[in-house]
Amino acid sequence: MRILHAADLHLDSPLSSLPAPQAAQRRRELRDLPRRLAQLAQAEGADLVLLGGDLLDAERVYPQSIQALTQALGELSVPVFIAPGNHDPYTPQSPYVTAQWPTNVHIFSTPQMEAVELPALNAVVHGCAFTAPHREDSPLSGYTVPEDGRLHLLCVHGEVAPMGRYAPILPGQLGATGAHYAALGHVHRCSGLQREGNTFWAYPGCPEGRGFDEAGEKGCLIVDVTHQGTTAKFVPLCCREYRTQEVDISTLYQTLAGLEYSDDLVRLTLTGEAETVPSLASITQQAAPYFFYVEVTDATTLPKQLWQRAGEDSLTGLFLRTMSEKIRVAPPEEQARLILATRFGLAALEGEEDIRA
Repeated sequence: MRILHAADLHLDSPLSSLPAPQAAQRRRELRDLPRRLAQLAQAEGADLVLLGGDLLDAERVYPQSIQALTQALGELSVPVFIAPGNHDPYTPQSPYVTAQWPTNVHIFSTPQMEAVELPALNAVVHGCAFTAPHREDSPLSGYTVPEDGRLHLLCVHGEVAPMGRYAPILPGQLGATGAHYAALGHVHRCSGLQREGNTFWAYPGCPEGRGFDEAGEKGCLIVDVTHQGTTAKFVPLCCREYRTQEVDISTLYQTLAGLEYSDDLVRLTLTGEAETVPSLASITQQAAPYFFYVEVTDATTLPKQLWQRAGEDSLTGLFLRTMSEKIRVAPPEEQARLILATRFGLAALEGEEDIRA
């Protein structure tokens, strides 16, 4: 049996860290995800689609997003299962209740595990739903599937962890179910195919990144399940990637001059040594035409030879001696602030322009 396994679409995420035009474009791209998922399911010959929750970022979403989701899933000729998650719990106000869903879509609606038989596939899908934003008990505690010659699949939103607020699942509980495959949702990084006992399980990750904490290629899993074993392949689906690129400040302008346009969302991190604070606004302005979105952060350090000036019989020397001692005794989390203060102090003492912008 071939399964398309996806989760964590987070349709209608606010994307408030982006400027308004880019945020609007990214929301449109997120809204297009159901269509891309349906096309992939058809192209890969999937027999079944398992969606591990958090398809919606919140209970209230735009009608156009629900229409895009229901229309895409309804165009599939195979069964689709949804396990509502902590962002889109099954409640009386949820679109899972209020919207009209295609007949091939089954939405789990209770915290207890439910089994749905698929005679045409000689399979059973077991799943459950969040019915509130948090759930501290394990949905799989004590749950087992029968040994009856059928393929048994789980579709659950939760975290593989000993405890937590999002349906914590112990690895041993996955194995104890006896299921052939567990399609999980909640974790936004693809786990790759894992195994506990005779049960294979995976998180596909989110199919589109929404911040630099969700960097890299994003997509879903195509999973082949048999009684003999399970295999899975990751298929990229994202329109753009979030990525971070380090740039040594000594070669900054050569790097900017050599840039070619990228559709990605990029964080340029300045490294190397710099006595003064780099003008992040100016650098961002120069780099902006080369990316869908770019931001610049400063990770440069003060030049080692700068501290040699602490021996000078001058106001600058006195300032450096004072700051050097403060940095020496400060905890690590305070040192970065003191180094920044040293830069600003030097700029003020030596009459340089304030370039904090």
